Amino acid sequence: MGDFMSGDNRNDKKNQRGGGPFKLPDLKPFGGWKFTIVYVLILIVGMSLFNYVFLHRVNPTIDFSEFKARIANGEIKRVELTESYFTGYTSSRQTPALRSPIRSPYMGSPEQIYRTVPIGDPEIIKLMDEKGVAYYAVSREGSAILNIIFSWVLPIAFFFFIWRFLMKRLGGAMGGNVLSVGQNRAVIVAEGDIATRFRDVAGVDEAKEELVEVVDFLKNPKKYTEIGGKIPKGVLLVGPPGTGKTLLARAVAGEAGVSFFRMSGADFVEMFVGVGAARVRDLFKQARDKAPCIIFIDELDAIGKSRLNNIAGGNDEREQTLNQLLVEMDGFDGTSGLIILAATNRPDVLDPALLRPGRFDRQVLVDRPDLKGREEILRIHSKGVKLSPATDLAAIARVTSGFSGADLANIVNEAALLAVRAGRKLVEQRDFDEAIEKTVAGLQKKTRILRPEERKLTAFHEAGHALVAAFTPNADPVQKISIIPRGFALGYTLQMPVEDRYTITQSDLLGRIDILLGGRIAEEMVNGEYSTGAASDLTKATDIARKMITDYGMSQRFRNVALTSRGTGMAGTERQEPMFQREYAESTQQYVDEEIARMVETEYAKTKEILEQRRHILDQVAAALLEKETLDEKEFKALIAEE
Repeated sequence: MGDFMSGDNRNDKKNQRGGGPFKLPDLKPFGGWKFTIVYVLILIVGMSLFNYVFLHRVNPTIDFSEFKARIANGEIKRVELTESYFTGYTSSRQTPALRSPIRSPYMGSPEQIYRTVPIGDPEIIKLMDEKGVAYYAVSREGSAILNIIFSWVLPIAFFFFIWRFLMKRLGGAMGGNVLSVGQNRAVIVAEGDIATRFRDVAGVDEAKEELVEVVDFLKNPKKYTEIGGKIPKGVLLVGPPGTGKTLLARAVAGEAGVSFFRMSGADFVEMFVGVGAARVRDLFKQARDKAPCIIFIDELDAIGKSRLNNIAGGNDEREQTLNQLLVEMDGFDGTSGLIILAATNRPDVLDPALLRPGRFDRQVLVDRPDLKGREEILRIHSKGVKLSPATDLAAIARVTSGFSGADLANIVNEAALLAVRAGRKLVEQRDFDEAIEKTVAGLQKKTRILRPEERKLTAFHEAGHALVAAFTPNADPVQKISIIPRGFALGYTLQMPVEDRYTITQSDLLGRIDILLGGRIAEEMVNGEYSTGAASDLTKATDIARKMITDYGMSQRFRNVALTSRGTGMAGTERQEPMFQREYAESTQQYVDEEIARMVETEYAKTKEILEQRRHILDQVAAALLEKETLDEKEFKALIAEE
């Protein structure tokens, strides 16, 4: 039913790829002529017809003596002489040759054909003259050429086209030519072709300052080499997805004015053993030839995972690729003008050998932008968008706490699309508000019709969330309440923080559990029983309670003790707990389960008391929702003003 929403709890979107019927690609081996499977079928049918017409009716040979006897008794009327065979026919050229095997009283006898191998008997010519047999010689040069064409040329051409077809299919499946798997697949951007500059990157001022030194070294290397300094060989950009790591790398190459090699970590690894290492060698060879230049490896964790966790053992393809990368990074001089930039959102899984000095010497944090950074990002992405003069980008930045740069760019684009859909020439503030709600809560489903009982239950559910949030200290203010279905939720309560927060206290975590439980408590108060609408709320509340016990050391028995080594990764990227993996004893697990139940039950009783004391306000908010379907911040505050 109604899911509690906040700026830090946004629905993850899944990319879907549409499928289709299997389609064979066209091959063009000769100019613009299309080779398709249709031509293959035509070729096969043509060869079959040729073999049937010209080769199927070849008669077996008979003895030379029998051949002479048939001439002598007048059965053979004419003879065709070649170097290889004598062929006799039972009809002359003037007589129509009836080749039908069916005898009929209205038709003559079918023609018979006899073949024999000549043995150089001079009497055969005299015999044919005596019997009046017509004989003539036939040259087989044309037939020999056709024989070669149909026996050798066409089959070889046929298999050549099949080979080309299979090679193109395999090459397409692996992203290139199957015979050039050892070549790197880096996207090479020539010097001066990169238009991105540092002015195009906002919200990561500290990261830009770290990279200015790299740009200065590529422009003025003597300034550093004269004093004996060396620029770091590798710079690792770490941070959550969508924060601008790739954009920063392009900005470095654009500011320095050097060539830029971009390659994903997944492009190194293939199904063939040794291909990844070969591509690493080829990449660095080309980069040395074009130095000074920048190599950018995106998603470094695809090949740089720690070798200590290799359960299967042995030396697999990914490990060989990593070893070759380590060797290449040690093999080039720091003064050559070759710099490696890499990006990852999982620095905690990288091999320690990659992070040691001499390889990736410097780690640059690219975190989610703060309030000022979000406003700057919105201004950059809205440069080409026609905004209404009343649009307040600062207000949008305040309600988008926790959003990455990619999220903000998507919001600007969604707002522009919504304005076009509504027939407006300018993007207004309400378009941005709707775009934020669409990003946080999902697409609005206006056609979903709820039963009156479900609609009433949803209204009380969302009113419970909002009322508890309003009377919980330090809780994020309620921006909007709605019982219009969005995404998978039948309703939602939208809370947005007014400022960036980097630490959360124990009381704040308990307050979040209270807000999540408010919806189910309101359902119980009005309906006398529970429903499945609070399933998502209970999952989130249980997860917060579990982390308080196992990760944050906020339990009675294990106070100040972390029961897991999961922790929090760099740049706030929290590592996911492996499924079916427990790092403590069975008795501790029993305590964790019991403590979670006790903690949730305690907060449930406390929250229920809050709502029972304000039951009349709960009824008023629910009634307003049933009437208007949506309440904004001002309308909600007016309803609870007396409290």
